[in-house]
Amino acid sequence: MDRIFINGLRVNALIGCYPAERERRQGITLDLEFGVDLAAAAASDELADTVNYAELEERIHALAAGSHFRLLEALAGAVGRLALEYDPIRFVRVRIDKPGAAKYARSIAVELEFHKE
Repeated sequence: MDRIFINGLRVNALIGCYPAERERRQGITLDLEFGVDLAAAAASDELADTVNYAELEERIHALAAGSHFRLLEALAGAVGRLALEYDPIRFVRVRIDKPGAAKYARSIAVELEFHKE
């Protein structure tokens, strides 16, 4: 399985369980990995034979920026489901990193993986 990556997608999202986290948007970073068969695109050099990752990036950015999830896990689930709407994508791995979410750690991150059956 070939892969497409979107790394370091920065977005400001309203996310968190505690009242202080719900007062303003916070910077989070998404790293995404998509499993796709890229053989046709490699041979044709045509956008129609791959995933339009610019469009996908915009959709994911808009979803995260407009979200009101409490949990990183819920946001990752929404992003994973969105990515699987694209026919060529067979699986997606979503990692979300939230700086400042822990008292003693630089950040908290979750990583979820989704597969088409």
